Amino acid sequence: MLIAPSVYAQEHGHHGSHGEYSTTTDTHVDNPAVAAYQAASDRMHEDMAMAFTGNPDVDFAQGMIPHHEGAIAMAEIVLEHGEDDEIRQLAEEIIAAQESEIAFLKEWLEENGQQ
Repeated sequence: MLIAPSVYAQEHGHHGSHGEYSTTTDTHVDNPAVAAYQAASDRMHEDMAMAFTGNPDVDFAQGMIPHHEGAIAMAEIVLEHGEDDEIRQLAEEIIAAQESEIAFLKEWLEENGQQ
């Protein structure tokens, strides 16, 4: 059965929206990594629920900071619980890149009178 992409997105949600999301899982409730991912996801989505300014540049910068912080949290979780060397290397690279981008965004916001 073929499903048009827009129908599939409506039925199954899509990553880009961050609107209504569900990170609940009954399968691995006792798994410490799952609990950590759940907490990180909840924190990121809560922090991303911000008041928009109407300035696309400012809104982007302010929204990306908690998004990147969420990526760092997820990377730290896989470093603590994961075993695959390639994934661990990627997690380390993500942490370095996201920290650098967060610093840039915070500096940009300050220079533009937004923080």
